[in-house]
Amino acid sequence: MAKVATQALERPSRSVEWAKQAGIVIGASLVVALCARVTVPLPFTPVPLTLQNFGVLLVGLLLGSRRGFAALALYLVEGAAGLPVFSPAGPGGIAQIIGPTGGFLMAYPLAAFTAGWIYEHTSRRFAWAALAAFAADVVLFAGGLGWLFALTHSLSLAIKLGLYWFAFAEVIKIAMAAAFAARWSRSLRANG
Repeated sequence: MAKVATQALERPSRSVEWAKQAGIVIGASLVVALCARVTVPLPFTPVPLTLQNFGVLLVGLLLGSRRGFAALALYLVEGAAGLPVFSPAGPGGIAQIIGPTGGFLMAYPLAAFTAGWIYEHTSRRFAWAALAAFAADVVLFAGGLGWLFALTHSLSLAIKLGLYWFAFAEVIKIAMAAAFAARWSRSLRANG
């Protein structure tokens, strides 16, 4: 009898925890969508400069590998369904996923997973957060440049269109995401 009562009490807490985790994942996908709204189209490349990558790195570092992956997979589903979550510089929907920025978009879940996995297996300091974010950026740009190469059939053109103009901004995004994640971790340790 006591076991049945205990199970009955556990059931609502599991559903509450599941709803909380789902809310976190949905909220994280919306953070990336908001970051996508901050965009600067560049006239010499079809790839705009956005804060999306910062959002991806931050979500991966803060949520960890599984929830980060889930949030960015959800983000892609939202965009594919036609919701206005992608950069407004592109056509939106499936067309954006198969367009010039598609490789970056498709790499988002793997990049968030990479950042999260490395950071959750380290000491949660700035240096580790920066290393995790850098590794995630490597995954992100490998996907983006690989896709551009498939579209252009030229590695040098893919690098010109998808890397040169973004390197400096990526260093800033990595540093910002790492600083925020390290500070968040310190804050959690101090309060918990």
